Amino acid sequence: MRIFKIEASRVTEHDALAPMAVPDACGQGYLWLSLTRDEFRTSLAEVQAVLQSLCNTHLVDLHVSDLLNDQLPSRYDYTSQYDLLVFRRLAASNGNALVPKADELALPRTGPPVLRRIDTRPVGFAVFDRVLLSVHPEDGTVRDTFAAKLLAAATPDALSHAVLPAIDVRAVSSRLPTGPADLMLRVINQIVDAYLELRRELTRQLDHWQAELIDPRSRFTNWSALMGAQQSLHHLDEICEDQRACIQDWIDALETLPAPTGAVELRERELVMVRSRDVLEHIERVVHHVRRLEQNAEAAVQMHFSVQSHRTNDIMRVLTVLTAVFLPLNLIAGIFGMNFEFIPLVHKTDGFWIAMASMGVIAVLLVVVFWRKRYLARAR
Repeated sequence: MRIFKIEASRVTEHDALAPMAVPDACGQGYLWLSLTRDEFRTSLAEVQAVLQSLCNTHLVDLHVSDLLNDQLPSRYDYTSQYDLLVFRRLAASNGNALVPKADELALPRTGPPVLRRIDTRPVGFAVFDRVLLSVHPEDGTVRDTFAAKLLAAATPDALSHAVLPAIDVRAVSSRLPTGPADLMLRVINQIVDAYLELRRELTRQLDHWQAELIDPRSRFTNWSALMGAQQSLHHLDEICEDQRACIQDWIDALETLPAPTGAVELRERELVMVRSRDVLEHIERVVHHVRRLEQNAEAAVQMHFSVQSHRTNDIMRVLTVLTAVFLPLNLIAGIFGMNFEFIPLVHKTDGFWIAMASMGVIAVLLVVVFWRKRYLARAR
């Protein structure tokens, strides 16, 4: 569990949740309560008390179940007091990822190693006016990475665990989130960009398979991995579509809210809208890349079978030409093999050589004719 109090130019991390359950715990700023699912399950009563004290409300039971669900797809929901957003991450696990259950929405454990390392467990967010509650998988990679960015914006005091203002307050405030919604969008943007970092390795693996499939001299045998890669890319496409629909619902909900009256609130609303559209654009880039990889894999398979069919046609063409060359020779041999007493050239001493010469001339002429017609040309 990590608890942060964020103000205009200050970030303070606290160790305990109980002191936050007072009305003025977050002062002029807001709180970020970040817990893993096990921590959220065991500390649910304390979290509800903090939300009731600071926001005069608490989480609905169905939303608590959504935040604890490790198999929920990306979705958006809301109440009159807060917004709930569940976002499945696409990140490379560190090798300690939990093994998915049989009915869990996860990628198949086949295909390239980079696809098998992608962790797709959801991260849940509950956005209040003065509190952001985020529930993460057990590794907490997303939380710890973004927390390091927050703490890097100021100079910590190791004795009091407080964070003093930086020298340039404007520089710090421009990097700090302006509110819980802005903080949530920045964390989601980091989740989306984590996949963009994986696409180079994934593209390299699929390009290698594509080149091997197209090469007519190679014997591609890794069909199970290729089919697993196609299935994994299809699952990625579904996950990204859920992500896009989730953020689009969030944007639509923001657009229906009444316009703020103050200039500061209006500015914050505009910044949240801009960042929301930026996150949506990043998700669309991921969707475009996943679909392109899926199309490339399918095109490589189709081209492989086309090359094999073309190679088979070349072999059959050569065999047909050779059969056509030997057909006249077989006809001549069959005529001279008839059981007649009087056949031309049979009783001549040089009849055999005349027949062989005639058959050779016919074979050479047919080969020349077929070569001119490119029936014997080698396919490149």
